Amino acid sequence: MNKKTNVLGVLYFGISMFGFAQQQVDSTKVEQLDEVVVTDSRFELKRENSGKSVIKISRVDIERNQGRTVSELINAQSGIEINGSRSNAGQNLGVYVRGGRNRQVLVLIDGVQVSDPSQINIEYDFRLLNLNQIESIEIIKGAASTLYGSGAASAVINITTKKANAKKISAVFSSSFGTNQTESDQNYNIDDFNNSVALSGTLNKFTYRAAFSNQFSDGLSAAISDNNEKDVFNKYGLDVNLGYRFSNAFSLNVYGNFTDTKSDIDGYDSNFALVDTDDEFNSEQSRVGVSSKFKYRNGSINLNAAYSEYDREFISIYPSAYKSKNYVIDVFNKYVFDKMFYTIVGLNAIENKAVFANDVRFNIVDPYANFVYVSDFGLNVNAGARLNNHSDYGSHFVYNLNPSFTIKSDTDSYTKVFGSFSTSFITPSLSQLFGNFGANPTLEPEENRTIEAGAEFKLNTNLRVTGLFFNREEKNTVLWLNGGYSNATDVLHARGVEVEVKATPIENLSVTANYTFTEYKESLARRIPKHKTNLQLGYDFSKTTFASLSYQYTHDRFENSFVPLLDSFSLVNLYVSHTAMKNKIKFFAGLDNILNEDYEDVPGYATKGRNVRLGFQLTL
Repeated sequence: MNKKTNVLGVLYFGISMFGFAQQQVDSTKVEQLDEVVVTDSRFELKRENSGKSVIKISRVDIERNQGRTVSELINAQSGIEINGSRSNAGQNLGVYVRGGRNRQVLVLIDGVQVSDPSQINIEYDFRLLNLNQIESIEIIKGAASTLYGSGAASAVINITTKKANAKKISAVFSSSFGTNQTESDQNYNIDDFNNSVALSGTLNKFTYRAAFSNQFSDGLSAAISDNNEKDVFNKYGLDVNLGYRFSNAFSLNVYGNFTDTKSDIDGYDSNFALVDTDDEFNSEQSRVGVSSKFKYRNGSINLNAAYSEYDREFISIYPSAYKSKNYVIDVFNKYVFDKMFYTIVGLNAIENKAVFANDVRFNIVDPYANFVYVSDFGLNVNAGARLNNHSDYGSHFVYNLNPSFTIKSDTDSYTKVFGSFSTSFITPSLSQLFGNFGANPTLEPEENRTIEAGAEFKLNTNLRVTGLFFNREEKNTVLWLNGGYSNATDVLHARGVEVEVKATPIENLSVTANYTFTEYKESLARRIPKHKTNLQLGYDFSKTTFASLSYQYTHDRFENSFVPLLDSFSLVNLYVSHTAMKNKIKFFAGLDNILNEDYEDVPGYATKGRNVRLGFQLTL
């Protein structure tokens, strides 16, 4: 029996098990409650009182996407394109939001900024994350430098990790395996493995959580290849979080994590032609931190601090190695006046260090303040300001004004209109200023301005529709020109429309859809589709069995003068899950790119064809 028959047989067996297992309440079925959002204000506010279109990827959404990566899940959201997420597991990722690049997207983990100072765009690598260790993800788009500082120009992605279980001891084991193949090489070998285990619990005032994860992928070449060359990706990670509640008012958490990745990659020969090579990319990330909260009447004093080290190495005919570290401290006071005024005043300090020809560094120290007004007649206002104090660039003032007005028709229904005017500041990276390739120490910081206007309509728990228009202005955009970095002399304008729909037209059927239109007024947007659509249909066949069918359309994209256009493509995916043994075990199966679409995500690099995966999650 060949491997293809083996895989299809396992898939059939797994789906058959769903039909015979006893019916229990699905652990991902939760009561529909008012959605609470945090990232746009740092306070827990009802969605109807937020002046932003916040994307909330909940625990339920994550549980119903078992086996996927963080970048794959985020890539299905409106206004976002993660280039490379459909390729070899070791492929570099380009995050594009509202026409912005990696440097304009800020990533937070549990509210703390994360970034690699040696990266060209000071970005954070989503490949370092494991979806099984994440509780929820919130995304706000538009300039958000007032609350989060430099880099928060086109989006903030706030990732919240899982917390300790309330029981004395709890264990969760997850495992999945599947194929890893291109459209032209449908061999159905088992080449992708993901495993994780997490132990957690609460012992009186002490909480603990420790998790280990591993991913191994083979079977897919990084570059498009006519031979049997395969590029392996191997990652393992360790996360530890310890907490202690000294009193009802004061609590403290310390945490640490380590991630090691090793990737076989393809590179360029001496003629700068992309070919199959024996190149390697190795990366290590170490991070430790502390978070504490002291609560008092109507408020709290909060401290978040973290130290991170990054070590990256490229082994090729053009070898390079990078080491960097950064310190982040954010201390802030939150206070609520009569459940109408929500105020936050804080100080955020960051020091970035990297090793190139010499050790280089810069630091940023920002005082900031923000307030939210929630009236009893529908008016809501979110406004604030921050003074960016950069060791090389001096001071820059950024601010935001975000009013909205909500008309409630009954307890669960409302119509909301909102708008915002926000500014942001993006410092050039240490690599762009002092790195080994094209560095320019005279670069000026980039300044962004975003205008947004939209409306949201919610009808009970059956329908929510959000639509908005945005216009983002870039000054001093950092570009690669003539072998080096420089500031653009022209002001660039990115504009677009985003529409999101969440509906339950009939019992047990959920519909989630979004559409995004994005363009630059003055030029073509590299690797950014002008049109992008996502649609997902989910159905609960019983209290234990769930299935979803998703569709994604990505319009053609401009690359460069040598590859003027990448063709549009469509992907269709199927997912099925079933819980049994009183919710202690969940089985899941996925079939991605059902139609085996042939397409290019990154010019010259391979993309995934039809692939199958099976897995389970056991909770004890």
